[in-house]
Amino acid sequence: MTEKVRTGLHSIAIVGPYLSGKTTLIESLLFVTEAISRKGSVKDGNTISDNSPQARERQMSVEVNAASTQFQDVDFTFIDCPGSVEFAQETYNALIGVDAAIVVCEPVTEKVLTLAPLFKFLDDWEIPHLVFVNKMDKANIHVSDILNALKDVSSRPLVAHQYPILRTENLIGFIDLVSEKAYHYHPGAAADIVPFPETLKEEEHTAREEMLETLADFDDHLLEELLEDIEPTSEEITKDLKLDLGSDLVVPVFFGVAEQDYGVRPLLSALLKEAPEPQTTAKRRLDNLNCLSNDKNSDTPIAQVLKTYYTPQGGKLSLVRIWQGSLSEGMTLNGIRAGSMYRLLGQHQQHINKASSGEIVALTRLEGIKTGDTLTDDSQIELPRVERLEPVYAKAIVTEKRNDEVKLSGALTKLLEEDPGLAWEQHGDTHEVILWGQGEIHLQVSLDRLRCKYNLPMSTHLPKVPYKETIRKTASSVRGRYKHQSGGHGQFGDVYLNIQPLPRGEGFQFGESIVGGVVPKQYIPGVEMGVKESLEHGPLGFPVVDVSVTLTNGSYHNVDSSEQAFKLAARQAMQTGMSECQPTLLEPIVRLQVKTPSEFTSKVLQLLSGRRGQILAYEAINDWQGWDSVTGYLPQSEMHNFIIELRSQTLGVGSFNWEYDHLQEVPDKLADRILASYSDENNNGNGNSNGK
Repeated sequence: MTEKVRTGLHSIAIVGPYLSGKTTLIESLLFVTEAISRKGSVKDGNTISDNSPQARERQMSVEVNAASTQFQDVDFTFIDCPGSVEFAQETYNALIGVDAAIVVCEPVTEKVLTLAPLFKFLDDWEIPHLVFVNKMDKANIHVSDILNALKDVSSRPLVAHQYPILRTENLIGFIDLVSEKAYHYHPGAAADIVPFPETLKEEEHTAREEMLETLADFDDHLLEELLEDIEPTSEEITKDLKLDLGSDLVVPVFFGVAEQDYGVRPLLSALLKEAPEPQTTAKRRLDNLNCLSNDKNSDTPIAQVLKTYYTPQGGKLSLVRIWQGSLSEGMTLNGIRAGSMYRLLGQHQQHINKASSGEIVALTRLEGIKTGDTLTDDSQIELPRVERLEPVYAKAIVTEKRNDEVKLSGALTKLLEEDPGLAWEQHGDTHEVILWGQGEIHLQVSLDRLRCKYNLPMSTHLPKVPYKETIRKTASSVRGRYKHQSGGHGQFGDVYLNIQPLPRGEGFQFGESIVGGVVPKQYIPGVEMGVKESLEHGPLGFPVVDVSVTLTNGSYHNVDSSEQAFKLAARQAMQTGMSECQPTLLEPIVRLQVKTPSEFTSKVLQLLSGRRGQILAYEAINDWQGWDSVTGYLPQSEMHNFIIELRSQTLGVGSFNWEYDHLQEVPDKLADRILASYSDENNNGNGNSNGK
């Protein structure tokens, strides 16, 4: 079969909230462009993009997928991005590699707010985008209501590109506001022109005037025409739409029903005419690097990794956007020889030998290369990458089979390469392996991948809270005497210690005030070592902090004393003295910065206060109208499902960043419960305490 002649390229991301119909729209786009002969459905689990077991089991996108097709001799690569906020890192990593994005939403004003973080990201990165209002067959509101709701969450002005024609709340066609021609939809075919519906003339005229006035804000010539009542041509309006969309100045809005292919062909036609060319996108991305202005470097290959996969058959696969120059199979990038090259249609791979600027392709065998990395033969070029989202939800994980422990580190490394929204750590205090992610479903999907892809079934529990303890009182001249005789040389050490509390955060201090050599200098390091070892587990069972210990006196034996004997004597003294110092439990406190729509700020304040949190400040976010930032302290023990409740209180859009800040005394009654729980679990041989 002869490949069609290519006359252009467009890389388009499909984004939007969970259940808005993104995957259905992808299927429709591929069907209309004849890339597939039959549409799949999310319910049946046979769509092109949701091809992983985890996606099909949950009937939702859980990772980025690419699908290449052609329409009117133009190559399109559509990137299907997950809609759940828990997989936002995947979506953001892919978005910076496209020419434009289609934001899919439902015609429900209450759900429009969920688009706000996405719009914010697109505008921060100046990514051109348009809106496709899907499921118009289920709309029960007026068109102006949904448009006004969208305008409230977008920092860029929205312009209706179409006006939908509804009959008894069902979408039957549209009016193109550029040409002012009316069309009716037909199942399985392109829409055809019909007489202009007179009943919609006034509403269409208002919508068109708003579109032209918005475009005139960026075009003085169009503004003059409107002031002089000169009707602009369709060609002039289309040119303005292309320029303004390409510069992320306006957001065109379309309407349709992806499940029936309604609105999909007009959407494709608009992309052909108005979506920015790859060269325009590349210039915006590379201008700061001066890569395009220098003739010497104009052919330097520059690409960026948008997504990393580990496939069962082919090993590592890197999805890359080519920004400049071309890539060929087997070429060396970043000092690494790439393997094969493919265009993707979901899991299907079309082998190619070469790809040019503007394309999104997959490369094999880029070992050591991660998502976000710049690929080039010039080591001084590095493209901006997406900021890593702070993980907010954690589970401690344990391999179900002890023999699998040796494989866990390698599997987790690959898992994090595929999904940079994850993190893992071997906790130094609790000795647990903790997997961090963006939410409960995110971690469930990750654990499923460990089980299915790497044959590593895991059991999980809540991570232990890394409590510490300290002391409130001083103990002076606490004696520790170690004497042991078992034939030959014995062991003898004798010390007196002063133990006293330090201010919070001071850690540990050791000193000595020995006079007259009652403890020889060569044995003092043994005393310090014994003190430190005793602080690993204090009287309450936790590491001890903020303590000062001073060696004040002691005695030794010329033959039987040794550094080891003095270490053991120091441990005895600490064991005796610490219980006299009124030990108290400390808990880690994290500093949170919560971002929320202003209408939910009061709920966030209540949420923090109800979890023993301390509110430090709240204020409007300067570059995000209608959003507030709330800063506060929160005990780490209260943090486990904080993100779940925060999202439930804020329509899923609330988010937070956090970092460890300080240790704080646990209230006495709560401390008693924690210590009782800790004691019970240790007695039962269960180390899975969460401290609650």
